[in-house]
Amino acid sequence: MKKGILLMAYGSPETIDEIEGYYTHIRRGKKPSKAELDDLIRRYKAIGGSSPLKKITEAQRAALEQKIRESGYETEVYSGMKHSNPFISEKLSEAYSRGVRKILCIALAPHYSIMSVGSYMEIAKTKALELGGMELDFVLSWGTNKCLIEAWVKRIGQKLNNSNTDKHVVFTAHSLPERLIYEGDPYKDQLLETAGLIAKSSGITNWSFAFQSAGHTSEKWMGPDIIEHLEMLYTKGERNFLLAPIGFVSDHLEILYDIDVECVEWARKKKVQLTRCDSLNADPLLIECLYSIVKERGFLD
Repeated sequence: MKKGILLMAYGSPETIDEIEGYYTHIRRGKKPSKAELDDLIRRYKAIGGSSPLKKITEAQRAALEQKIRESGYETEVYSGMKHSNPFISEKLSEAYSRGVRKILCIALAPHYSIMSVGSYMEIAKTKALELGGMELDFVLSWGTNKCLIEAWVKRIGQKLNNSNTDKHVVFTAHSLPERLIYEGDPYKDQLLETAGLIAKSSGITNWSFAFQSAGHTSEKWMGPDIIEHLEMLYTKGERNFLLAPIGFVSDHLEILYDIDVECVEWARKKKVQLTRCDSLNADPLLIECLYSIVKERGFLD
């Protein structure tokens, strides 16, 4: 049975003109109001008009496939998006047309939640049933993979070693509705486990955790919110911060705007130092991490 790998990412608009369609897709066909659309356009314009997520995801896909080829295997690697082209369902159809009948699906989000990784899985399952004869296997989470931990330890070390002052490290991830915690969703616990492993491996004792990028809905989202958390740390005397967004692997709006614009602006107003660890993107250690997962799951063909 021919095997393949599908990397799944959230998606992003590549131009300003694509933002409305992208936003409408996220809202399951309901168009955003003019105010909502204008606000999202403003955010994208602040980071240059587009997100690099698609290009980064393609670079990750190509690098993983190259690593597989260099190791003497022929397993094909595909990448699909949840909310923009190329869609997950389209890439599964492409893989099927090329004779792939068994796919390992890996969400490019290391921590499981039914709202994030779980939603990718449902899309893939629906398409596989439509195609018929395609077997899916899923990686639910990979936040404790030793190569992932090593990659973040390296990123943090680069920033700490270049500093003459003590920094408070704040690990961050995308917020989700708080009700998930009470429903038994493992998302927050997995994130805290990853943060603890990174801190221990880095020898960091001055660290904390916060959420970012909460949705604008009526329900309560997981906290503490990053800006509120920074304010709290500021009142306790902290003046030098290093943000490590461990819930993400790639640069996109939530990194380039929510951290690099909003958090940086907060720091400027407070006259404190704030820096961010570079995203993993297509770092060789991330590719090694993905390769180790593929190998462990028996998808090298």
